[in-house]
Parts: sequence; structure tokens; C-alpha cells
Amino acid sequence: MASELQFLSSDSRLSGGGQGVSRPLATARWCAARGWPVHPLAPGRKTPAGNCASCRAPGHGHQGCACRAAGRWCHGFRAATLDSARIEQWWGFRPDFGVGVACGPAGLVVVDIDAHEALPPGRERLLPGIRIPDGVDLTGLATGFHTIGVLAALRGAVSPADDDTTLRVRTPSGGLHVWYRARSGHRWQCSTGSGGGRALAWQVDVRAHGGYIVAPGTVTGAGAYTPVGTVRDVAPLPSWLERELDRTGHLPPAAAAAPRPVPPRARQAVLAAGGSGASDPVLARVLAEVAACAAVPEGAAFSEKLNRAAYTAGGLVAAGLLEAGQAERLLRQVAEEARPGQERRCGAVIRSGLGAGQRRPLIPRGRA
Repeated sequence: MASELQFLSSDSRLSGGGQGVSRPLATARWCAARGWPVHPLAPGRKTPAGNCASCRAPGHGHQGCACRAAGRWCHGFRAATLDSARIEQWWGFRPDFGVGVACGPAGLVVVDIDAHEALPPGRERLLPGIRIPDGVDLTGLATGFHTIGVLAALRGAVSPADDDTTLRVRTPSGGLHVWYRARSGHRWQCSTGSGGGRALAWQVDVRAHGGYIVAPGTVTGAGAYTPVGTVRDVAPLPSWLERELDRTGHLPPAAAAAPRPVPPRARQAVLAAGGSGASDPVLARVLAEVAACAAVPEGAAFSEKLNRAAYTAGGLVAAGLLEAGQAERLLRQVAEEARPGQERRCGAVIRSGLGAGQRRPLIPRGRA
């Protein structure tokens, strides 16, 4: 363990790994020994190394690529390996290669916290799907460290940035990679910031299936990826973060799950919304997405769909097209049928979505 800590220390003068072994090769060996498949990064960069010209040609995909079949690196994390002979070959040929780790095959979920000071977006976009109470002072908020801290505080949890029980790696730009081990068997998906689609928080990315992370000890032109403290083990993904990732749509649809019919009461609630004369098909459409989750036990992005339905209902309430009480009753009925026994969790999502939606009136087309 001592030699591992040496080559991963913050002192860039330590090469580690033994005489004649490059630091990148030592890093690749260390990662592979932990069951984390590795792949080369371009020298001095954090992007995957290229290979032959055909692999960089437009329209060329990783499936059936001759480079991979021949044991050459190509297509980034899709070429990642645990094969020691291949690792020795790759980094023996190019000792200046950096090291990337394929998060999905490694069973890793890495919270990537950025520190790019910038003007933050509107309050409602800092934590997608969460209404930050007006009493929370956001003065000085400028980076992902702040937004992930606010999210953790709202959940009564320790911010990943301060989690000293797991491997944390400082990036050259001043950000932080917080490494966790997926413990539930879910295939958590990647996301970026708080843009469109799935997102955890502004300036907070998630690296999981479908992505890679720069290994600790890797050096780029911008600087080194330096471990923080002495912890090199990777802790299980905290339960509260699992719930947040589920809520924000970081699970793919469970295509293999056996379908089951949408319960009659859920269908009735959807029909009631569409035929109420107050919300017409607008609310019915998003409620139908929530109701359809009843046919998929998990991985249906249920929380995200419920939040979207609640946000839509809130907009209709703000526009005077739907009564607040009716909106909440419809949402709770559909949610209960789709996910029985989760009233508390669903209630929190509904209240948050309704509150956010009521700040932005929604007038369907044809009613303006």
C-alpha cells in the first residue's frame, strides 16, 4: 500500500511503480489491479488517444472496428481493458500516454465538481427539479462546489466534496472528482451540469456508464490529477445520492423488464385530466408518462417524469386553467398507482414540481 500511496502522492516528482516503469504505466497497473478497465489518453491531454486514420473518419463506429480486434487502443473507453499484457504493450509503446478509466465496466460513479466561476443561472435551474426555499441565501454562489453543497444541505447529508471516506482527486482546473462504487446493480448514466435532459446540479457532472474518468496521478498540459488526503479506497455510493440520481433520471429505461398493465385507477386519473375541461390534453399527456411507469418496476425515470408532470400542472394552475387542489389530487393518484407505498417520496416531488411550475404560467396553444 505504501508504494501505491507514493506514486499517487501530490508530489509530482515521485514516479512510483519501480525503476524503469513510467508513472502512467504504474497508474494503469494500479487501476487494473482494482478491477477498473483502463484505456490510453492522448499525451498531455484528457481526451482518448486516437489510432489509425479510418478510426477517425466520419461515420466510423466502434462496432466491428479492426483496431479493437487486433488489440490496439481505439474508440476511447470502449477499448478499456484489464489485460495485463495489453496494458504493458500499450504503455510500453507510448510511456507518455495518460490513463483513463471506463466507469461503467469498473462499476464506478464519479461526481465531477467544476470550479469555473461564472454567473449562475436562475435559481430554479441550479438544482433541477428542486425548489430552493427563498430563505436560503445564495449570495456568492459561483461554482459546482456551492451547488452540490446546497443539495447536500437540503438533504441533511455531507457534500461529496467533503466526503473523506472515499477517493477524491483534485483536477488541474481546481475542480474535484469524487469516486464512488455503485452498490445497487443499477447502470447509472452520465450527465453534464444542469442543461437539458438528465442533470444533478449546475456545474456538477456525473461519470458512469457511457463515460470515463481521468485516473489519479495522470498529468496533462494543464497540470496533474492529484489525490486529496490519504484515502485511496472507493466507498459505496451514498444512499441519498442514489435517490438523487434516480430522481434526476440517471437510470436508463429497463427494456428487459417484464411489462405489466397500467392499473385501471391510473388510467382513470389520466382520462379525468384530459376530460376535465381545465387542463385538456396537456396535463393528460405528462400524467400518462407517469402512469406508464407502473409497467416498469425500475429504471423508468419515474421521479423525473413525476416532477415534469407536477411542473406542468403548476404552470396550468398559475395560468388559472386548473385548481391547485385538483392538480395535487390527480398527481398523487397517478403516482400512487405507479409506485405504491412511496407516498412520502412522491409527495415531496409533487410539491417541489408544483411550486416551481406555479412561478411560470403555462397557457396551451390555442388558448393564448
